[in-house]
This record gives sequence, structure tokens and C-alpha cells, in this order.
Amino acid sequence: MSDAETMAPARLDLAVLYKALFLAVVAAFVLVPLLATVLGGFKSLGELRVNPFGLPQHWEWSNYADILFSRRYWQLLRNSMIISTLTVTLTLIVASMAAFTFAHVKFFGSSMLLGYITLGLLFPAATAVLPLFIKVRDLGLLDTYFGVALPQVAFGLALSILLLRRFFKDLPHELLEAALVDGCSYINFYRYVTLPLSRPILATVGTIAFVNSWNAYLLPLVMLNTDELYPWPLGIMVYQGEYSSEWHLILAFTTLTILPTIVLFIFAQKHIVAGLTAGAVKG
Repeated sequence: MSDAETMAPARLDLAVLYKALFLAVVAAFVLVPLLATVLGGFKSLGELRVNPFGLPQHWEWSNYADILFSRRYWQLLRNSMIISTLTVTLTLIVASMAAFTFAHVKFFGSSMLLGYITLGLLFPAATAVLPLFIKVRDLGLLDTYFGVALPQVAFGLALSILLLRRFFKDLPHELLEAALVDGCSYINFYRYVTLPLSRPILATVGTIAFVNSWNAYLLPLVMLNTDELYPWPLGIMVYQGEYSSEWHLILAFTTLTILPTIVLFIFAQKHIVAGLTAGAVKG
């Protein structure tokens, strides 16, 4: 055997080792803050200040129990669920129809219009808070769920359309040609062929829209005035005073409110990966 052949397995093992070390570092960056948040919810405020990362010496189960059995927590969770569901539903409907049009329908100015829509990726919602507030006020949607959901949909359309359009274009074009020959309209092809075949990317876009809406803080803060309509990010303010904050309760509250997104990622992980990697390899 030559020296090159004997060195090949060693190089391969070294590459695998480097990859494993890199993934371990990334996992540590993600898991350590999560574990610190979960464990911090079991501590008293004094212990949290002197021992922020270690195991609790005295497990304060009442921190989680008091939040779980409070009416306020479930009210905040319901508001967040309603706003996020509205955002996901409207985003999938509007973005899928627009992406299908850009993928399969040729019309004058389509490329320019698509480029104009993708400019939305450059501007976060914070840059347009004042115009958004004025427009929502003029529409009479202030202090309503739609007043929060519609701006979130508008700022999420650019990324959603790009992801869906790429997936729609990668579907076999022969399907569309055969459907048109058989007398199928574009609307029926979109409804009965494209959407059923696009579940992975729909799950991906829906999950991204849900998480962004679930964690949104600025838009609900600007658009909502009634305490009963607040989502969970605004509910944290209950534990924040003028001079001090109950950080142990904030950590417990945060742990309980991020659980739905973690569960969603666990169940949708396969579809998310399939949706993001579809079309990445051609063969």
C-alpha cells in the first residue's frame, strides 16, 4: 500500500472529528442558555444572583406552579396563539398564491415586481413603525388581533415568496403541461397538484412565520393598548418593576412560553429540513 492510501483514512477521521467538535460547540452555544433559563426558573432571586448557571440548591417548584395555575398566563398564551395562527394562515395563503404566479405565469414586469418584493428583506419592521401605526389606525384595526397580524404578514412575505417560488419551480414542469392539456386551469393546478406536493416547504414557511410572530415584541407593543389582548412577550412586563425585576419568575415564564415553539420544531423538523434542502442537489 502506498503512503497516500494509508493516510486517506486518517484524513477522513480527522475531518469527522473537526465536524463533531464544531457541532458540539454550536450545540453548547444553544443548549447552555436554554438550560440556564430552565434551571434559573427553579431558583430564588437571591440564589440566581450568586449561582446563575449551577444546579439549584433548593428547587423552587412554586415558581412554575404559580405561573401555570394563573389565569394571566393562559390568557397571554391564547392571545399569542391567535395572533400567530392568523399570521401563519394569511402568510401561507398570500405567499403561496404569489409564489405560484411568479413560478408559472409569465407576464410583463414579473421579474421587476419580484425584485421589488424581495426588497422587503432589507427593511425590518422597526423602520416602518410610525407609518404602520398610522395606516393601522386609519383602517380602524388598532387594539385588535388583525392590527398585529397584518403587518407581520406584510414583512414576512418577501422571504416566504422566495422559498415557495424556488420549490414550485423545482416541481416537474411536465405536470403543469399535462394538466393544461387535460383542461385543468391554473387555479385548479395550484389547488389540487401544487399544494399537496408542497407540504415540506409549506411546513417550513409556516414554522418560520409562527416563530417570528410568537416572539414578536415591538409590533404588539405599538398596536395594542388593552392589557387583555397582550401576547406573552408583553406579559413579561408584569414581573419587571421600576427599580428591580423578578428574574427567577421571568426565566420560569420564558421557559413555559417557548415550549410550544420547541414542540413545533420537534414535530415539523423532518418537513423543515426537506423543504429547505429541496432542489439543492440535482442529479
